[in-house]
Amino acid sequence: MFNFILQPRSGLPTYLQLAHQVKEALRVRRLKVGDQLPTVRQVGEDLEISANTVLKAYRELEREGLVSSKPAVGTFIERTLGTDARANDAVLQRSLQRWMREAERAGLDEESVAALFAVTLRDRRRRGAA
Repeated sequence: MFNFILQPRSGLPTYLQLAHQVKEALRVRRLKVGDQLPTVRQVGEDLEISANTVLKAYRELEREGLVSSKPAVGTFIERTLGTDARANDAVLQRSLQRWMREAERAGLDEESVAALFAVTLRDRRRRGAA
């Protein structure tokens, strides 16, 4: 079952955090076509947020064609993001986990890691290497 995690200091509205987490899971294939998302009610209860907030996130995903809602049945993944050429995902993830341990030892918190990653991506785009 897919679980959401809220980051109160992210600066993103809650519904966008939920939608982005689904998109991330689709990109790394933790969710695939046919998978069912937790019910609006369940997410609301688990995260102690309004069901309307969850519904807004699910509607955003539906508008983008990523999910479909079936009344009284649930919300299901309709399409994925990313490509099939991901044979090295596990290797890359292990490498990234090693890097994250090094970053923790260096004293970086999660926000600093995210900022470093974002700056590095932007620098690569500017140089045309991405």
